[in-house]
Amino acid sequence: MDTVIERIGASVGKEATLSGWVYNKRSSGKVRFVILRDGTGVIQCVFLKNQVPEAAFDLADSVTQESSVEITGIVREEKRAPGGYELTATNLKLIHLAEPYPITPKEHGIEFLMEHRHLWLRSARQHAVLRIRSEIVKAMRDYLDDNDFVLADTPILTPAAGEGTTTLFPVDYYGEQVYLAQTGQLYNEAIAASVRKTYCFGPTFRAEKSKTRRHLMEFWMLEPEVAFLDLAGDMTLAEELVAYTVQRVLAKRRAELATLERDTARLETVKVPFPRISYHEAIKLLQDKGKEIKPGDDFGGDEETLLGEAFDRPVMIHHYPAAIKAFYMKRDAGDPTLALAFDMIASEGYGEIVGGSQREDDLKEMQKRIEENKLPPQAFEWYLDVRRFGSFPHSGFGLGVERTVAWICGLKHIRETIPFPRMLEKVYP
Repeated sequence: MDTVIERIGASVGKEATLSGWVYNKRSSGKVRFVILRDGTGVIQCVFLKNQVPEAAFDLADSVTQESSVEITGIVREEKRAPGGYELTATNLKLIHLAEPYPITPKEHGIEFLMEHRHLWLRSARQHAVLRIRSEIVKAMRDYLDDNDFVLADTPILTPAAGEGTTTLFPVDYYGEQVYLAQTGQLYNEAIAASVRKTYCFGPTFRAEKSKTRRHLMEFWMLEPEVAFLDLAGDMTLAEELVAYTVQRVLAKRRAELATLERDTARLETVKVPFPRISYHEAIKLLQDKGKEIKPGDDFGGDEETLLGEAFDRPVMIHHYPAAIKAFYMKRDAGDPTLALAFDMIASEGYGEIVGGSQREDDLKEMQKRIEENKLPPQAFEWYLDVRRFGSFPHSGFGLGVERTVAWICGLKHIRETIPFPRMLEKVYP
């Protein structure tokens, strides 16, 4: 019976056939051990001389790392083996003999591994990250789908800037200049007027010349947008989504977290409610920690690290100075110098993972903001129509998937959070 390793427990005592790649091998006298991986797990396959065809025994001795094979044998429980099961082989079939594999058990530098990213993905560590990332995305979408959100796809090519105009990737669109999208948010606002609760999930692009462990030029964002929701409700939505996601990963991906040697005790505390502090309270916290910062300054990586390390779960910072936030954020009626905005800073020093706000819903105020930011008015006429025809209070946020993956997995650098990272001066492979 053909099966896969993660379901091999259902075949104990029976013959099973597995197809996959040779992860490792070793020999001991008249016994050959082949460690097989098939994308769902790894299993040790034991070849006993005189109990398998001679050709199969010889092949188990000579087959190269990463060769693709098909192994048939009897499944048995073995608590000492990876995954708790072992295959007593009865036959081995070669599908493809791999050339000498460039990634060996010895230590390799990060530049070498990134040049061979397409092969590095096969390692146990990278396999674990991929599985956890998949679970994170599924958990977030399940949470939103189960809470009546409607998935809507927003454009990748756009004539309008969602954030700063200096971080745009220009693209020629039949003689007209457009840009790779920085966010789907502006389009989401229009969609919310149709379905009330919506979200988009897809790649976004920022041409920031940042070469840090937290930045990619191309990254994925989950962006919910909700009609008739204020800032407080927006923050509640964000913390419930993140807490649900972390607990889901703990419930379903313990084995992968163990492969990464992640301290799961640090994740167990990620439950609602999250601490909430104002921007000015955050400034005081930083000053008390010896940071030279004054009101009106934005937070960089160092500041975010200090803020995140001060709490045992993500902290939500709200009411930032409007001067350092995006044009579309609504001002506080009690103090127009403040924006109804928030950032969620991950614990353990991983920085901002969520940025959100209540949106400006007044037509005249929005026209004023577009003019102040020297944005092309014609590119935003459709966006202003959302305020002209039945304007409504609404809020939303963007969650950076890669930063969230880095935090949950405990990764030191964001380059490991996506199969093929796009970094400053690096687009290969």
